[in-house]
Amino acid sequence: MTPPVSPRLPPPRTLLVDGSSLIYRAFFSTPETVQTPDGTPVNAAHGFLGMLARIVSVYDPEELACASDESWRLDWRVSILPEYKAHRLNAGSAQAAAEEAMAYQMPLLFELLEGCGVRVVGLAEYEAEDVIGTLAERASGTVGIVSGDRDLFQLVRDPRVWVLYPSKGVGELVRVDEAYIAGKFGIPGRAYGDFAVLRGDPSDGLPGVRGIGDKTAAQLLSRYGSLEAVVEAAMTGPGTGALGKVRQQLDYVERAVQVVTIPRDLPIPAVDLTRPRGEPSSEVKGKADAHGLGNALGRLVTALKGGARPAF
Repeated sequence: MTPPVSPRLPPPRTLLVDGSSLIYRAFFSTPETVQTPDGTPVNAAHGFLGMLARIVSVYDPEELACASDESWRLDWRVSILPEYKAHRLNAGSAQAAAEEAMAYQMPLLFELLEGCGVRVVGLAEYEAEDVIGTLAERASGTVGIVSGDRDLFQLVRDPRVWVLYPSKGVGELVRVDEAYIAGKFGIPGRAYGDFAVLRGDPSDGLPGVRGIGDKTAAQLLSRYGSLEAVVEAAMTGPGTGALGKVRQQLDYVERAVQVVTIPRDLPIPAVDLTRPRGEPSSEVKGKADAHGLGNALGRLVTALKGGARPAF
């Protein structure tokens, strides 16, 4: 399904794609029968290219970048909270299986994107979400962030920054603005990061404040407006109920804030994100053809050039 452009917010001038998140979505939603001529699966790369072509053709950005993880479980975050993504290390987990399959597909995908002129941006010791936080902060005009990682909801700022979140595989996207966050989670539209600290985030292995789930976290943030105000109330209150739980676990709260908060001032070198509109080289096309990705890459190139909308 092609997502409609919402009348509430303008189309983005800059489109920032969470490559590490979206390739996993593509991996799990595209059959492994999509393979190279020698039988090696390229389903994730194929699905990613098709999704990106579709989004570019609909939202028509002037600037475009794909952010990558230099490491998906950073030492500095683990040193603050050892629980961070620890569950993904379990042998036999879906994450472990996907990591093995991605070892071949992800470098290939990023090489093809760069060959088309789409900038792939990463930074040592940081994740794709951190790169996006800084690129979004630097961007002029409106920014659309394409990601299946809800951590990025904390960057939403009407009317300038919003998220396209895959709700079903990579075919249907929900446009996340402050009104969506308020309606979905019952919290202020800019308080998603605070919400994740209080209630935890199972996808990242973060337990949250013991005894505080979604409902209580939302109630606290709706009443006090921000995590900072919740902590202040906990420190000055009677020390009972939900505020008492926050007060008893201030050490966790302080550490979780460091892990959850996406930086917006990383030392990423200046990079030109102007959307490419030309043809890739014959070498790039040949590499795509050799890996069974020629048609998928062709649809992306058509979308980037601004030609007729690709058929899917």
